[in-house]
Amino acid sequence: MRGRMRLPRVAITCGDPAGIGPEIAHKAASDARVTTVCEPVLYGPERGLLRAIRPGELSVDAGRAAHDAIVRAVRDAMDGKVAAMATAPINKEAFALAGLRWRGHTELLQELTGAPRVAMMFYAEELCVVLATVHVALKDVPARLTAASLRDAIELSAEWLPRFGFSSPRLALAGLNPHAGEHGVIGDEEQQVLEPVAAECRARGIDVTGPLPADTVFVRAARGEFDAVVACYHDQGLIPVKLLAFGKAVNVTLGLPIIRTSVDHGTAFDIAGKGVADPGSMIEAVLLAAKLAPLQPPARGDAAAP
Repeated sequence: MRGRMRLPRVAITCGDPAGIGPEIAHKAASDARVTTVCEPVLYGPERGLLRAIRPGELSVDAGRAAHDAIVRAVRDAMDGKVAAMATAPINKEAFALAGLRWRGHTELLQELTGAPRVAMMFYAEELCVVLATVHVALKDVPARLTAASLRDAIELSAEWLPRFGFSSPRLALAGLNPHAGEHGVIGDEEQQVLEPVAAECRARGIDVTGPLPADTVFVRAARGEFDAVVACYHDQGLIPVKLLAFGKAVNVTLGLPIIRTSVDHGTAFDIAGKGVADPGSMIEAVLLAAKLAPLQPPARGDAAAP
């Protein structure tokens, strides 16, 4: 229709085809809430390959198919052929079986786009969390929680949260150790890394408080005292956000030259192929991608259709 604004095109990758990804991707793409705000474009394996993959079973083919769909979607997003992308879950074991070295979407997307720094954020109305380290074994977290990784998480949070309606983001930094280390009595990471980085960021105008004890900081944020919490490691941040908003939270990769959102759950092999998967988080991811898309110029090229 002449004069009607064109809806943003949002790529939806189907994730691991042996999981619930294809089901929730198709359900989201046909949902009226989605088609009202964007034009969904599905990215998945060829039909012949899909027929060879058994629901709920790890396979090289499934891991490779999930990877290839992501690569195609990123390429189109970088070329401006889609305005954003929302991804269904992949399986890290299937990636490993296929000989792929990336542990998850975040690391792969950073390499594909050439982004110098990225951070994983889980966004929900109830709570917003940004992770300073992601897919790292718990025993390795202290070594991976460097001044650089922490600084990136705080800075990216401050830079990106205005897109979510927080014009002057109020950030909280969760401590790594119980009671945020008790001034060095229970670990010294707070004194050696967290406190200096937080002070440096405050000196540059970023509103960040902490490090604060992790057993209370998420409660304070959920009650409205902070707009987001920067967590030191994966489960420290994701347990509270999933407890408060599972199925509604959306994974957003901060720092990319493209908009990328994702679900807050895994491949659910136990119910794959049964037609009972809840597409709620996938729908929320697509809706958020469509909302953010106008705020992100094409990475390169124009918005021509593929």
